[in-house]
Amino acid sequence: MSAGLDIRVRARAVLLDAHVESKLAGSLELGQEVEQASRLLDLDCADPAAALIEPGRPGTPMLVPPRELKQRKLSSAEGRIHLIHAVAHIEFNAINLAWDAVQRFAGLPEQYYRDWASVAVDEARHFQMLRARLIELGSDYGQHPAHNGLWEMALATRHDPIARMALVPRLLEARGLDVTPGMIERLRAAGDHRSIELLEVILREEVRHVAIGSHWFAWLCQGAGVDPEARFRELIATTARGRVIPPFNIEARLAAGFSHAEVSWLSSQAERLSAL
Repeated sequence: MSAGLDIRVRARAVLLDAHVESKLAGSLELGQEVEQASRLLDLDCADPAAALIEPGRPGTPMLVPPRELKQRKLSSAEGRIHLIHAVAHIEFNAINLAWDAVQRFAGLPEQYYRDWASVAVDEARHFQMLRARLIELGSDYGQHPAHNGLWEMALATRHDPIARMALVPRLLEARGLDVTPGMIERLRAAGDHRSIELLEVILREEVRHVAIGSHWFAWLCQGAGVDPEARFRELIATTARGRVIPPFNIEARLAAGFSHAEVSWLSSQAERLSAL
């Protein structure tokens, strides 16, 4: 076993790294060190540097509003490239989000930091898989535009770990649980079995990531003396501006720590919004 590890300082360094290859290598290295460390240090320090606004990212892809990203048919190679690129961009952002969850919030249990370090490792591996697939298809990460919605939510929740756990893993990342089965079916119709294999791996592992968010959301709510289901609804209505979009992968959400009442509420909200 190694000695204690200054986890939040090290996580911040990886978060700020703007180079794809070194961010990936740093994520995997730090994740291994966290797994082997007998003790994590720097947990209680309310470091002003943790309030950084932007993570390190490469000069590409060009970031545009979501409405400027065109939907393309997966019957074409170009359409499949754009889909895999979009998912790769989500995974790259998820690396930053996991390390930001480590470096930003002080004074939480050691297992919190271990959990999010393990998520960062998974996200780095997912990105590597998808980037390799892009290269197989004659493209690469950064060659197509993308949006910055995940990090925008990170900024909106930067002062409140309860809001962060509710609206990043349990809202935006849980959206991946909902839409990935549809992506897989569209890729199956296009005969792209290799991309399907990758998305199936990612879907299975993302259930655990959302479950980690659910666990720490409930833990933080308990410590604050608030009802987690009521707080989740409130944050959806306020910070997330009521962003509830069907369909919902009910089985995956239940496995990821959502209650039956939460899933029912999400479905009813989606129906109400569609009727407006």
